[in-house]
Amino acid sequence: MQASSPRAPALDATERAIIYRNMLSRRDVRSQFVPDPVDDALLARILTAAHFAPSVGFMQPWSFVLVRRDAIKQQVHDAFLTANHEAADMFEGAQREAYKTLRLEGILEAPVNLCITCDRDRAGPVVLGRTHQKAMDLYSTVCAVQNLWLAARAEGLGVGWVSIFHKAAIRDILKLPERIMPVAYLCIGHVSHFLDQPELEKAGWRQRLPLEDLIHFDQWGGEDSDDALRAEVRAAQALATNGCPPL
Repeated sequence: MQASSPRAPALDATERAIIYRNMLSRRDVRSQFVPDPVDDALLARILTAAHFAPSVGFMQPWSFVLVRRDAIKQQVHDAFLTANHEAADMFEGAQREAYKTLRLEGILEAPVNLCITCDRDRAGPVVLGRTHQKAMDLYSTVCAVQNLWLAARAEGLGVGWVSIFHKAAIRDILKLPERIMPVAYLCIGHVSHFLDQPELEKAGWRQRLPLEDLIHFDQWGGEDSDDALRAEVRAAQALATNGCPPL
């Protein structure tokens, strides 16, 4: 019998369960913020997690604009309201009315607002790994967002991503230089509770898609007779839907 190749050790079952549980219980928080301040040491930890995200060419294109002044939050909230009214009019009929009932931000309630930006020139005009896909710096910045979000959930902090803005308005309010791209505007703070389902799913806006319908084999639309894998995928999603780590 051929000996197996050396492998890096996996985390033990308890550690894996904690990581999966953190991912499955992460939520986009809008209305559960409480006014308690976020401790500086805690804020430093989640910012550090964001800074240790992967980045193409190790360019680390992100910067972090902390917003804690009420006057700035109010300006951002006003910019959201303008865009949100426009967004509602893009839907029709019952969907428009349903949209108007949704809570889509916690800008004023969250003790900390954070804009994560991308400096597209940070590593110069030619960046390893971005030579043929120019958006890789933006994707790297989104990895920093996800790192921060998961770290915040582990710390019991809620995070809400507000995307309904005109970028020019945010750029003007935060006085961002022209080369700096605002990627994510986040509301961060302690919360009264985390919902057991994503808020839009709970409200009936959309349901989670079956994972097995999203897997292709070798080419787009490619079929495969691996029924065992499909069964494992269905079982793992069922466990995850019930909040259980798919271990």
